[in-house]
Amino acid sequence: MKKFLRLAGLAGVLALLSLAVPLPHIDEVRDAGRSAVAVSGEAEAAQSPLCDKNPKAANLNFVLKDSEGKDYNLASQKGKVILLDFWATWCPPCKVEIPWFVEFQRTYGPKGFIVIGVSVDDPASALKPFGEQYNVNYPLLVGDGRADIKGPRGYNASWGLPKTFVIGRDGAICKTHIGLSRKEHFEQQIKSLL
Repeated sequence: MKKFLRLAGLAGVLALLSLAVPLPHIDEVRDAGRSAVAVSGEAEAAQSPLCDKNPKAANLNFVLKDSEGKDYNLASQKGKVILLDFWATWCPPCKVEIPWFVEFQRTYGPKGFIVIGVSVDDPASALKPFGEQYNVNYPLLVGDGRADIKGPRGYNASWGLPKTFVIGRDGAICKTHIGLSRKEHFEQQIKSLL
């Protein structure tokens, strides 16, 4: 009986750990030998060899509050290459990726690129000090309480953080990254869409 209880306890612990570990990446480039091909600014996301073959349209028709409490209209960024990141201040993999996103914003921002960070469960009061600590140079938005954007009818970003979408100028989702990804994958996708 004791052995059974120990096994049951171990199974429970493993089940809880599986919830805490990010889901496997779905952003792996299917042909690692394929080089990134620069695509002209007018090209659609589907033409990039690094994007999904049948990209879905990104819904950018949302207005969220930023870390200053001001309205931020995602639709105002249409026509740019967008890295839309769903994250949280307590999320360790998110903290790994955010410095990369700061670098991408600095490097590619002048070329028509923007990072938009949507915190899934932090209040605006937590975003400003976090942004200062990590030198965030892009908008940090409040997604807490916004099932319309983070729920299944939006970006389904309530689990598997970070969850990041690379969106082309045409508004199509080039690639979805779930969990900790690789910096070079993001950068290859961004460069192919600019």
